[in-house]
Amino acid sequence: MRILHTMLRVGELDRSLAFYTEILGMRLLRRQDYPEGRFTLAFVGYGSEDDEAVLELTHNWDTSRYELGTAYGHIALAVPDAAAACAQIKARGGKVVREAGPMKHGSTIIAFVEDPDGYKVELIQRD
Repeated sequence: MRILHTMLRVGELDRSLAFYTEILGMRLLRRQDYPEGRFTLAFVGYGSEDDEAVLELTHNWDTSRYELGTAYGHIALAVPDAAAACAQIKARGGKVVREAGPMKHGSTIIAFVEDPDGYKVELIQRD
């Protein structure tokens, strides 16, 4: 077994696709409209779905906003330099909500950014 994808419901698909592709550098792997169900699925990631876990962005056409709740945490991405990644994300118009620095009660360097729907994405510095 392996993880295939994580699904996020998004309010505006084009805005979310721009964030994940233009700001975080993922690729749009596939996109399909389901007119009878009034929703669109778009899969984004850094590599092939055959080899890596990806994100499924689900846009329900009649819903423009979701309450995120308190159970959801975040998506985590490995980066070689968290501070440099934050600078690149800001330069591309992304929102950094916690600058790069050591995690609380630890030494791992982390940062957090937020997607257009308010989902948190953690950047974890890895050599």
